[in-house]
Amino acid sequence: MSGHGFRAIARTLLDEKLKFRLDFIEHQLAHAVRDPNGSAYNRTSHIKERTEMMQKWSDYLDGLKAVAKVIPFRRTGTSD
Repeated sequence: MSGHGFRAIARTLLDEKLKFRLDFIEHQLAHAVRDPNGSAYNRTSHIKERTEMMQKWSDYLDGLKAVAKVIPFRRTGTSD
């Protein structure tokens, strides 16, 4: 798994599962937002909506964690 893979998962779930607008998601991921007038005229940031989106994302991940069976990694090469 890579950072880019986690971004892809977030983008997919924020759209399909949590039903957020693609422009909010793309802004949050720091991607260029497609706009009919071009990015030269797009000065939006949607901070309030993106903050709400990230809180819902956090709540979603917390929900997954609450029901997950977490298998801890064991350290190798240590004396403990």
